[in-house]
Parts: sequence; C-alpha cells; structure tokens
Amino acid sequence: MSHKRSGLLPGLAVGLVAALVCAAGMGMAIAFQRSLPIEVRTFGNGYPLSIALSLVVALIVALAMGMTRPRSVVLPAVAALYAGGAVAGGQIIGKAIIWGALTRGRGTPIDLADITLDNFFGGFFPALSIYSSPLAQTWPMWLSIGVAALAALLLLTLRVVSRVRRAQRTEAATEEPEEPEYRAPFEPAQSPVKQPAGDLFTPRKPAGD
Repeated sequence: MSHKRSGLLPGLAVGLVAALVCAAGMGMAIAFQRSLPIEVRTFGNGYPLSIALSLVVALIVALAMGMTRPRSVVLPAVAALYAGGAVAGGQIIGKAIIWGALTRGRGTPIDLADITLDNFFGGFFPALSIYSSPLAQTWPMWLSIGVAALAALLLLTLRVVSRVRRAQRTEAATEEPEEPEYRAPFEPAQSPVKQPAGDLFTPRKPAGD
C-alpha cells in the first residue's frame, strides 16, 4: 500500500516501458542519421545532435515517470538508469543494424528494408565491442549516456520534491486546529461542578435580609 502511495511500482513499470521505446527510437535515429542533411550531421562534429537526442530521451523518461505522481526518492535514481540505459541501448541497436547491413553488402544510408533481425544480430557483437575501446575514442558515446542520466535525475527529482511539498501543504491545511478552552481572566483551570437540580417539593431557604 505504501508503494502505491509513493508511486514506486507504477513509476518503475512506466519508466521501463518509456526506456524501451526510447531505446528503439534512438536506434532508428542513429541508423538513419545518414539520411539527414550533411550540415546537420557534421555541425559541431555531430556532438550537438547526439546531446539533443540524449536530452529528448531523458525528457520522455522523466515525464512518463512523473505522470505516476511519484513521491519516492528512489525513482529519480532509477530514472537516471533508465535514461542512460535507453541511450546506450539505442546506440547498440543503431550501430548493429548499420554494421549488419554493411556485412551483407549494403551501403549507407540504409533504408527500411535493412531494419531486420538478421542485420541486428549480425552486427550486435561488433556494436557491443565498441564500449571496450579506449575512452579517448568512445568518450562521445559515454558523454551522451551521462547527459541523459543526469538530465533525467534532475527532472524527476524536481518533480518528486514538488509533489512531496504539495502533499505536505495539503495535509497541513486539512488538519483542524484545536480550539483552546475559554477561561475568564484569573479563572483556575478546573472543570465546572454540576449543581444538583432543584426539587419542586423541597422548601426553599428564605433569603436573608
């Protein structure tokens, strides 16, 4: 029940689905990047385009997990893992399809007919081996992964903090303050003594002069 109120389980499920979708989309973007105008692909050595794709992935993951009304402090860290993993998965998918197509004699840019499981599995291990290369060659890839993870972490942290503060303000507003018991000045704090009800047949004591 506490997991449901904190949004932990829904956030994990929705975030995983969003990460898988983003990984597939990132892979297609990388596979078809040769179809973009050369000015876009070569601007800043391609780094701005890569960073922009990473930010889009982080935004989608954070927004999807934020829709579950999260209040768990664990979710921002998970969002960072999801976003970074989605970018890494997209890089592997895209490069695997490209290399799989190249091994079958296809050139670049590729087309929709090259998006096959044979091309993916044919280039999967060469694409995966890139991450074992020296950091001097692979740092742009790691930079994209880090940017996505950091952006998702910050975005969902802001969402969680905002959600928790809003819930605290709502709870504080719904609590009714207890009204203090009214006492006249210098009146001791004691419960009033109930006087016995008078009897109609009991003679009353005459009032003195």
